[in-house]
Amino acid sequence: MKMGFKMKKIALKRTVTIDEKVTSVSMEDAFWLELKKIAGEYGITVSQLIADVKSRYSASNLSSALRQFVLESVRKR
Repeated sequence: MKMGFKMKKIALKRTVTIDEKVTSVSMEDAFWLELKKIAGEYGITVSQLIADVKSRYSASNLSSALRQFVLESVRKR
């Protein structure tokens, strides 16, 4: 099946500040855009959302936790 849009399929490294510490996460564009959308819906910054996800998920790494969070959020809609 061919979709009508193109997004980068590779994970890009993005730098974020969480609790005054700089860290990076590697995420594909689709996940990053959805994460930004979710943060906007909550009225918070992406960094604030990432800090919240980090405190609630016990994934092996932050990028995995964020992908799980985004997937769960999309499924709930």
